[in-house]
Amino acid sequence: MSTHAPRTAQPVALPATLDEAVAALAAEPAAVPVAGGTDLMGDVNAGLLRPAALVGLGRLGELRGWEYRDGHAVLGACLTHARMGRPDFAALIPALAAAARTAGPPQVRNAGTLGGNIITGAATGDTLPVLAALEAQLVVVGPEGAERSIPVGHLLAGRERLRPAELLAFVRVPLLHAPQTFLKATGRTGPARALASVSVVLDPVRREVRCAVGAVAPMPLRPLEAERWVASLVDWDGERRLPPDALAAFGEYVGAACVPDPEPGPEGGEPAELSPALRHLRRTVAALARRGLGRALS
Repeated sequence: MSTHAPRTAQPVALPATLDEAVAALAAEPAAVPVAGGTDLMGDVNAGLLRPAALVGLGRLGELRGWEYRDGHAVLGACLTHARMGRPDFAALIPALAAAARTAGPPQVRNAGTLGGNIITGAATGDTLPVLAALEAQLVVVGPEGAERSIPVGHLLAGRERLRPAELLAFVRVPLLHAPQTFLKATGRTGPARALASVSVVLDPVRREVRCAVGAVAPMPLRPLEAERWVASLVDWDGERRLPPDALAAFGEYVGAACVPDPEPGPEGGEPAELSPALRHLRRTVAALARRGLGRALS
């Protein structure tokens, strides 16, 4: 994150409670909430964004932890990636911890937050495919104590949006007590943006395999047919193992679903072939899905 200050100063509110934060947003509709600021301040320093005002969330201790409620973990939106990467959190939601550990260098993980990752909605956001595979719910608060829940996929797809003066406060994640994985491919060693990422989650109660693929589209993709097909092959009452050919087929199924062949032209005929870059991306997604499911079932 750059340390250069923006050329023009904006009013900054520093609320001490969630109610005060919502009130500050209601008082200044053009205000932008900021927690870690890893994306926001980068845009400000680059001259891409000039918010009229900022509402700092750094003092809201209630958004920096988590609690257990009705079989779910309720995660504060200001949980940092560094905090989610620690062993105690990894025992709770392993795939989310694994994604948080890959979310950039230490300075980014120490500042960047779960809520910021969701609201920014970048295609390469590491936590997003995990939240999609877990079917997380977003708890949004508004003026006069209003509260509502939004499926994470609806917000990322633009099917629902935050209303004026609303604030993402918590993320509600089911505790499945079952294996889950997150794998990511980058263009170089060390912390880097994902070329593709895959999260695989087992839900033995519902006898489901859930898979979400990140970085290949503007939002995480769920290959639902591949999920249903492979779940039908799992021996849920036994050892939950699949033969290598079934794992390979699942990977190919996911790769083809998320990086599909081109559509035929308007005059019909044979569709164009995938470019070499897209063929490589499809193979990468297939390999991540195969390995992710294999590790979850091992």
